[in-house]
Amino acid sequence: MKRREFITLLGGAAAAWPLTAGAQPSGKLRTVGFLGSGTPISWKPWAAAFAGRLHELGWIEGRTIAIEYRWAEGRMERFAELAAEFVRRNVDVIVVGGAAVPAARQATSVIPIVFAIDPDPLGSGWVASLARPGGTVTGLSNQSADLVGKRVELLREVVPGLRRLAILANANYPAAKREIGYAQDAAQRLGLDVSVSEIQRADDIAPAIDAFNGRADALYVVSESLMNTNRVRINTFALAARLPTMHANREYIETGGLISYGANYPDLFRRAGDYVDRILRGAKPGEIPVEQPTKFDLVINLTTARASGLTMPPTLLARADEVIE
Repeated sequence: MKRREFITLLGGAAAAWPLTAGAQPSGKLRTVGFLGSGTPISWKPWAAAFAGRLHELGWIEGRTIAIEYRWAEGRMERFAELAAEFVRRNVDVIVVGGAAVPAARQATSVIPIVFAIDPDPLGSGWVASLARPGGTVTGLSNQSADLVGKRVELLREVVPGLRRLAILANANYPAAKREIGYAQDAAQRLGLDVSVSEIQRADDIAPAIDAFNGRADALYVVSESLMNTNRVRINTFALAARLPTMHANREYIETGGLISYGANYPDLFRRAGDYVDRILRGAKPGEIPVEQPTKFDLVINLTTARASGLTMPPTLLARADEVIE
């Protein structure tokens, strides 16, 4: 049941889409380096939304633009290598998720960098201000700080008698500690006890969730590349431990997570295409303001709820943007 439709742009279909009205790009082939922190499968909807938007803006792959994709596959240590490869290839723009910004900035101080998602670009120091970033980096924030408290509140609404909250995060993800702090603050306001497990690789997921068994009533997952790449594994082990899960985006819910609330990622990647278009047409990244999300999704998996023995409040189901059955 969907109350708010949004279109998932499929890779490979872009060539059949019409161009929007307006000036066409020059005949010179421009190159965009797209650094995905996950896998091609896990990032497919987001990469397709990005490429589709560029096509709508008049860029034709193979004729006026080339998009070179590189995938870190959940391994943050690969960011530096992949960013350096883009620099050697002298791409015109590098597109990244927030976790890869430091590696891209380290690799180049000349090539413009567009982040499609970043929890806190100002707090992380990527930009001088949201209105006027300065330098070579700009993009879109997914407003993580503003959403964490709401996620914790939703978990309390969903899980009767919630008293103990577990948090699973990637210790190698710089923004994880901030999000953990926000979640702990929200939990403290609600009188919840918190247990935190910071993992470093996929093999740590099973023992971390197993350690929460009997010590927690629900699991808050800090979303980033390692978690996204292994979201099926996380949801499988969490369901086995009867731990209802809270996530940041709907892709986790498609693979068995219970509930997600956060910015619509395909929309953010689509809007990143606008940033790249402006830069390729001559705009300076330091003068393009960082923008906030305009679309937010509350998604619930009813099948997972039933398997967890939970009954979703009708008022929550009525507020949901999508309910997966």
